[in-house]
Amino acid sequence: MRVLTNLLFKVAVSSMVLTAPAMIDGHANDGGIVLDKGAESPFAASIVIRNYIDHLRIWPVRAYMDPESRVESFPYTSGKPEVAASGTEGAKVAVAPEGVKAAVVREGVKVAVAREGAKVAKVVEAPPAPMMPMPMMPMPASAVKAAEIRRVLHESEYIYMSMGLDKEGLSETAFEFAWRGYHNLVKKGSIRKKSVLSIADFSQSSSEKRMYVIDIRHRRLLYRTYVAHGQNSGAEYAETFSNEPESFMSSLGFYITKTTYVGKNGLSLRLDGVDDGYNDKAMIRNIVLHGCSYVGERYLESFGSTGTSLGCPAVPAAISSRIIRAVKGGSCLFIYHPTQEYLDHSVVING
Repeated sequence: MRVLTNLLFKVAVSSMVLTAPAMIDGHANDGGIVLDKGAESPFAASIVIRNYIDHLRIWPVRAYMDPESRVESFPYTSGKPEVAASGTEGAKVAVAPEGVKAAVVREGVKVAVAREGAKVAKVVEAPPAPMMPMPMMPMPASAVKAAEIRRVLHESEYIYMSMGLDKEGLSETAFEFAWRGYHNLVKKGSIRKKSVLSIADFSQSSSEKRMYVIDIRHRRLLYRTYVAHGQNSGAEYAETFSNEPESFMSSLGFYITKTTYVGKNGLSLRLDGVDDGYNDKAMIRNIVLHGCSYVGERYLESFGSTGTSLGCPAVPAAISSRIIRAVKGGSCLFIYHPTQEYLDHSVVING
């Protein structure tokens, strides 16, 4: 009797071993039985089976899944199924219709999602997450300034060559420093009349036409004529300069043209010096642009040299009114000389 009982028990256990996988995932085509939806999965038997065989780890699910809608790649893992977040990098993400359960595995694993009425699950690959651009580190202030100076110098060279100012006798160095200062004053909003830039190149002899009035907008030279320097700055060449009243010297640097008036020299134009320490006392000194009889071709032919002023940039009386009308109202005038101390310390040039 005991032998018969043991034999029946082993037969029952063997049958459970053979049919347990089918019972668990409900695959009828594997020899198992698909349970009714109202039935409970026979997992009490799985506990007995694990005592006798080294079976796969079993995840308790209901076994009444319909063969047409079941997830074919459902993983047998312990615990609850893991659902991948949308947009996970490298994950294969599938979107299931409403009401259909989906199993999703972590990144790098394909995910099968059953569509309603489909016999074979369709795998959908999510697009890779876009790469975030690396944040740009701000440039040091010195590097920004150096880049700006390079750009301004490039502009200066282009304008100088395209206008042929070398053929007009204007020093390229004088124009370069004039353009740098003009650029900085425009950037600060100091210049109201941006279309005109005037340069008095005091590196040249006073017997040369060293006054240049340039139309920046149309890239053309409006006037080139003679201009006097202060009587205590030198004879033919200007060599020394001062910002002090009663010095009777010329003052280097950048000026902004102001209003006109009629004085003993006819129509004259007030000048406001904006180079601190070099010409900022111009208004106190009554430094103006005016016409005079001691500057020009006739005087030069009669005396062999151009006359000097009390510190004002004086131009020939014959064309002084036209020049004043062209430059008045907030344009820039630059009196240049290759004095290194000024070029190195000018607040206008060096920004």
